[in-house]
Amino acid sequence: MAQFMDVHHGMKDLTADQLRQAHQADLAIEKEEGVHFEKAWADPGSGTVYCLSEAPSADAVQRVHERAGHRADEIHPVPLTV
Repeated sequence: MAQFMDVHHGMKDLTADQLRQAHQADLAIEKEEGVHFEKAWADPGSGTVYCLSEAPSADAVQRVHERAGHRADEIHPVPLTV
């Protein structure tokens, strides 16, 4: 499976609990799309959230985020890691 990094904008002043809840919402339905969200990071000051996942496609990642209520603004493939 491929890895993807997605980015959400406009989540300013997000708390750790809110980030955890959003991540849990993804985890609750991820298997239905064959996705696994590995980790999420947030910068509450800028309102930017990053999520790393393994998935069959960027569309599958977006479907999970949309159903969980927080559509990604950008989804980037991560073809190379060290």
